[in-house]
Amino acid sequence: MNKVRTKPLNESLVIAIASRALFNLDESHSIFEQQGIEAYCQYQIDNEENPLDPGVAYSLVQKLLRLNNLEENQIPVEVILMSRNSADTGLRIFHSIEEHQLEISRAVFTSGRSPFPYISAFDADLFLSTNPEDVKQALDTGVAAATILGGPGQHIERESLHIAFDGDAVLFSDEAERIYKSEGLEKFTERERESAKLPLSGGPFKNFLSALHQIQKQFPADRSPIRTALVTARSAPAHERVVRTLRAWDIRIDEAIFLGGLPKGEFLGAFGADIFFDDQHIHCESSKEHVGTGHVPHGIANQS
Repeated sequence: MNKVRTKPLNESLVIAIASRALFNLDESHSIFEQQGIEAYCQYQIDNEENPLDPGVAYSLVQKLLRLNNLEENQIPVEVILMSRNSADTGLRIFHSIEEHQLEISRAVFTSGRSPFPYISAFDADLFLSTNPEDVKQALDTGVAAATILGGPGQHIERESLHIAFDGDAVLFSDEAERIYKSEGLEKFTERERESAKLPLSGGPFKNFLSALHQIQKQFPADRSPIRTALVTARSAPAHERVVRTLRAWDIRIDEAIFLGGLPKGEFLGAFGADIFFDDQHIHCESSKEHVGTGHVPHGIANQS
């Protein structure tokens, strides 16, 4: 049983998650697309007692909630369900939460409207959804957010939580990536070498990584329930600025993988990521065959 909340939402780690990211709703969504809203509603009511299978972000949520059971952890984790279902059709989702023994008690059901306005009201640190527009809105307000694209369909039973991040436009701003896009690799490398001791600005996931770090600090490094990794297309000599930036932020990263443009998927599989966040579709396509993947529609790579 999770700890009873003793801190307000803004002193907790708050994750807002869409129902289609938490559970596999592909079958019912197909009914909605092919037969319309009435058939969808009836299908959900008819299957109210049949629990849904885990979705791509299920393993992440399960392991985040387990942090509340650890005596050393004094930072409560709150997961809030965000759903475009109605409260009526949402009963199946709550039954599934109970069946999977997930300690989720807060939820928003919007009957087809975007749940975006409630993300700030709950002071969420992270928002995960399958709706790109909702994700973009959340990013625009400064909330770390990602569109869940998919994963290999298997859930890692390992107790510890492994989260991997891309660097530029995710943990860091896209300032360096803009040089690469506009002036090429040679100019990018030259600029990064010259700026090696100048910390990069923070990207949309800096605060989320910092929040994870605050939980990690409560445990000895070899017993931390969370392990983080930076998995980046950068290579030497562009690595130094990244290392110095994390040092300047006083934020811990457990593993750093500098791939020099290699596909990221197999390396993320080797790390055992429960989820990986990247701003570029090409890297997301590679990674989603191996691990749960969230696309971060931020930065120059996502501008028309």
